[in-house]
Amino acid sequence: MRQDDYPGMVVRQKAPLNLEGQFSSVRDWITPTPQFFVRSHFPAPALDAEAWRLKVHGCVDRPAALSLKEITALSATTLAATVECAGNGRVYYEPAKEGLQWQAGAVGNASWTGVRLRDLLELAGVQDRAVDVILVGADRGVVDGGKKTASPGPIAFARSLPIRKAMESGTLLAYEMNGEPLTVQHGFPLRAVVGGWFGMAWVKWIKEIRVVERPFLGYWQARDYFRWEREMGEPVLVPLDEMLVKAQIARPISGSEVLLGQRRRIFGAAWGGEAPIVRVEVSVEDDDWQPATLIGPEACHAWRFWETHWTPERAGRYSLLCRAFDAEGRVQPPESLPDRESYMANWSVPVEVTVVEREEAEGFEI
Repeated sequence: MRQDDYPGMVVRQKAPLNLEGQFSSVRDWITPTPQFFVRSHFPAPALDAEAWRLKVHGCVDRPAALSLKEITALSATTLAATVECAGNGRVYYEPAKEGLQWQAGAVGNASWTGVRLRDLLELAGVQDRAVDVILVGADRGVVDGGKKTASPGPIAFARSLPIRKAMESGTLLAYEMNGEPLTVQHGFPLRAVVGGWFGMAWVKWIKEIRVVERPFLGYWQARDYFRWEREMGEPVLVPLDEMLVKAQIARPISGSEVLLGQRRRIFGAAWGGEAPIVRVEVSVEDDDWQPATLIGPEACHAWRFWETHWTPERAGRYSLLCRAFDAEGRVQPPESLPDRESYMANWSVPVEVTVVEREEAEGFEI
C-alpha cells in the first residue's frame, strides 16, 4: 500500500487494508474513489480478469460459468447508492467494543454500474424452491485461529440475500465505480451493490452465486454481523441487513472554535435503509430541535445532504446534534440501544464547539 494512493485517509489496519474517510471533508455528493472507505476481512485476492469466471449454480435450471466479458455484454444499469460499514461509529460505544475502531468515516456514496442480480438469476432459471442467494467472495482467511469455524483452515467471505432482496432493482453486480473499472480494494472485477443494506452484504471479489433452498447460516451471518431480537424475553440471533436511519454533522468539526455573532453553516449528510430520508433536525442548545434544509440530489438509495445556519449569541460551549427521519416514520435515537453487539451505532453523536469573541479566537473555522 502506498499512502499517496489514498490521500487524507485514516489507516485503521494495514493487513488486511482498512481505510476510513474523513467525514468532515465531505463535499461532493459522489464520494471520489480515492476517498471512499475500504473494508476488508482478508487480503485482497489477485484476480486475472481473463481467467476469472462467475459460477452460478444451485437451485437453478441452467447453471453457468460467466466471463467478465459476457457479464459486461448484458444490459447495464447505473445506480447511485450509499454504503455504510455496520461497524461505523463503533468508537463511540461505551464501554468500548471489540473490532476496528471506526469513527464517522466508514460510509460513502458512489455511482455503481453493473447488471441487476435478478437478470443473471432469471438467465439461470431460479427454481420455485429457492430461498436464499449466497454471494461468495474470492477472499479467504482464517478467523480467530479457526476456533469459531468448523474447520481450522481458511474460509471465504460469504453472505446471502433472501430471494426478495436479490430480485430488487437496487441490487446489482457492479464492475464499475464512479465511471471507472473497480479498483482491487473495492472488489475488482465484480462486487455486490445492495441498496439500503449495510456493507457486509456488499460482497467484493465475487466468484460464485449459489442459490439454496433454505436460509444460509454461514460464519459471516451466524457468528458475525448479527444482532439480537427478544421474543417473549429470550434473545434470538438475527443477521444484520438494512441500514438504520442516521444523520451526521460534517461541519463544523468537533473541538473547533466559532466566532460570537458570526453566522455559521451546519452541514452534513443523512441516510437510511430502504425508505428515503424525509427530514433532518438540528439542535444547538437545550433540546431545541429546528428543521434543516435538505439539499443536493435525491435518489432512492443515496444519502441526502442537509444544512442549516446558526448565529451564536453568547460565548461558551455548545453541543450540536442532528437527527434524521425516514418515510416510514423511523427516527434516529438519542442514545445507543441494546442488543446490537458492536454494530449499528446510529444514535445522535454530539459535535462540541466553543463560541469565542473575536479577540479570543485562535484557529477558528471560517
